[in-house]
Amino acid sequence: MDKATIDQSAEAAAPQGTAKPETMSALVIGALGVVYGDIGTSVLYAFRECFNPKHGVAPIEINVLGVLSLIFWSLLLVVSVKYLFVVMRADNEGEGGIFALMGRALSHEGPKRPMMMNRGFIVALGLCGTALFAANGIITPSISVLSAVEGLQVATPKLEQIVIPLTMAILAGLFIFQRRGTAIIGSWFGPVMLFWFALIAALGINWIVQEPKVLMAVNPLYAVRFFAENRMHGLIVLSAVVLCVTGCEALYADLGHFGRRPITLAWNSLVFPTVLLNYFGQGAMVINTRPQQIGNPFFETAPHFLIITLMVVATMATIIASQALISGMFSLAKQAIQLDYLPRLKIIHTSMTVHGQIYIPAINVFLGIACIAMVLGFRDSSNMAAAYGIAVIGTMATTSLLMFVVEYEQWGWKLWQALIVTGVFLAMDIFFLIGNISKIPLGGWFTLAVGIGVLAVITTWKRGSQTVTHMELDRAIPIEDFVSKMIGGSIHRVKGTALFLSPYPHVTPRVLLHHLKHNKVLHEQVIVMSVVTENVPAVLPVRRVEIQKLGSGFFNVVMHHGFMQSADMRDIREQLVAAGIDLAGEISYFMGHMTLRTSGHTRLPRWRKILFAFLFHNERSTTDFLGIPPNRVVEFGEQAEI
Repeated sequence: MDKATIDQSAEAAAPQGTAKPETMSALVIGALGVVYGDIGTSVLYAFRECFNPKHGVAPIEINVLGVLSLIFWSLLLVVSVKYLFVVMRADNEGEGGIFALMGRALSHEGPKRPMMMNRGFIVALGLCGTALFAANGIITPSISVLSAVEGLQVATPKLEQIVIPLTMAILAGLFIFQRRGTAIIGSWFGPVMLFWFALIAALGINWIVQEPKVLMAVNPLYAVRFFAENRMHGLIVLSAVVLCVTGCEALYADLGHFGRRPITLAWNSLVFPTVLLNYFGQGAMVINTRPQQIGNPFFETAPHFLIITLMVVATMATIIASQALISGMFSLAKQAIQLDYLPRLKIIHTSMTVHGQIYIPAINVFLGIACIAMVLGFRDSSNMAAAYGIAVIGTMATTSLLMFVVEYEQWGWKLWQALIVTGVFLAMDIFFLIGNISKIPLGGWFTLAVGIGVLAVITTWKRGSQTVTHMELDRAIPIEDFVSKMIGGSIHRVKGTALFLSPYPHVTPRVLLHHLKHNKVLHEQVIVMSVVTENVPAVLPVRRVEIQKLGSGFFNVVMHHGFMQSADMRDIREQLVAAGIDLAGEISYFMGHMTLRTSGHTRLPRWRKILFAFLFHNERSTTDFLGIPPNRVVEFGEQAEI
C-alpha cells in the first residue's frame, strides 16, 4: 500500500529498521494515518455493536466490564502478539501482505512440508484471503464514513434524513478524488490522525475519572464470567468484539513502506493506549448513566455542544482510513495483475517521486459503486457490522494457516511449537467465527457473496490463462531451433531492430512466424523478449535481465521482475542497452492479438469460458501496458477456441 507521506529514502530504510531518529518519528506519524486509520476509527461502532439489542445482552455493569475485558484481550492478543510479535517477522524481502506471505511460502518450499500444506492448498489460502480482503475494501469505507455521519442523529435527531445522502456524497467525492492521487492530502494523514487519537483519549479519560471501576476489566476473569452468565448470547457478542481489530491486516500489508519498528512504536506508544482509553471511557459512560438501551456511546461521551465538531473530525478520520484501504486495494490489484490472477488493467502513476503510488480506474469504479450500493442497501452501520466480521476473520484465519508454513519450514520451529502457536491463533479465529455464523443471514452473506465473486474472477482468469498457455506451447518451436534454421538461410535482412514480444520464455513467438510467412523478411537485429513475474516482491537489478545471444543478430531476452514492480518499455530499453544490446536505431515492435471463441473442447466449464472470454476481450493491450509507442507497433491477429 503506497502513500505520499513516505519519501523514497525513508521507505528504503524502514524495513531494515536503521532510520535516523527524525526519520523514525516521521514514519511513526505517517503510520498513524496509513496503518492505524481503520483500527483507530473502530471506536465509532465496535463497543456499541456489542450491546446491539439483537444480541440479547443488556448494558448492565457486569456485562460492560465483560465486554471491555474481551476488547482489551482481543487487542492485546491479536494485534500486539499475533501480528506485531509474530506475523510482522515473516516479511518477503521486506514486503508484507497476503500475496507476499503466499509468495514466501511458495518460494521456500522445504523437504519437511506436511502433505496437507501442498502448493495448491497454499495458493488456495492466499486467494481466499485476497477475496475476503476485497470484501473488506468495500465494507470499510461504507461503515466508517456512515458511522461518523450518524453523529448527526445524536446532535439533532431532525437531521436523520440527511445521513444517507450525506454519506453517499462523501463517498462519491472520495472516489472521484482518487484520480488526482493522494499526494495533495497525504501530508495531512498523520497530523489529523494524531489529533484524532488525542481527542478520543481525552473523551475516554473524562469518563474513566468518574467511573474508575472500569479499569478492573483488564482482569480476564471478567471475560470468563461474561461467557458463563450469557452463554450463547456471549458468543454472539464476539461477532461485534472482533470489530475492534478491523484493519489488523494493514499492519502486515504496510510492512514494506514503514518497517516493523515504526509500526510497533506507533501501536505501543499511542494507538493502543488511546483506543483503550476511549473504549473504557464509553463503558464508564454507560455504567454511569445506566441506560436501558444502548444508543451511540461514542458520541454520547462528548458534551452536546461538541458533537458536531466531533462528527466533523470523525468524518475526516474515516476518510483517511478509507483512503488507506482504497490505495491498498489498488496495490493488491496490481500484484494480482503481475501474478496473472487478473487481466491487464489501466494503471496510472499519480506521483513523480513515489513509483508505487498508483490509481486503477476500473478498480476505483468497482469500489465506488459497491460502497454506495452498500450504503443504500444496508442504510445503517449496525447492519453493515454484521457483514464486516466475516471479512476480518477470514483474512485473519488465512494468515494464521500460512504462518504455520513459515514457522515450521523456514524458521526451523519444531512441529509441536508451530502447532501450538498456530492452534492458539486459530482458536481465537474460530471463536470469533462462531460468533459471526449467526450474522450470515443478517449481512454476512454480503461478504461471502463478494468473496465468492472475486474468487470466481481471479481463478477463472488464472485457469483460462493456463488453458491458452497450454494450447500455445503445444505447437511452439524452441527459439534455438528456429534460429538454427535461419542462420545461413536465404531470408532477406533489412536494417533496424525488431522486438517480438512473447508471453513464454525461450519459445518462438507465433507473431514472428506470421511475420516471416507473410513478409518474408527479417531485421538485421531480432530480439525475442518475454516478461516473467517472480514470486518475490522485487528482483534485484543485476538479476532482472537474462540475455541469450543466439547468433546472426538474434537475441533471446527474459525480463524478470517482482509482483511489486512494474514493467515499462523505457526502463526495459535502458536495461537492454546497459546489458550490451545496441538499440541506437529505430525499433519496430511486433506483437500478436488473439481473438477467443468459446466453442472449443477444453475442460473449462461453460460459465468460465464466457467469463474468461469477456475478461480477455476487455484486457488492456500490451502496447498500453508496457508503454510502447503506438506508431512503432505491428500487430498480427489470430483466433483460438477454448
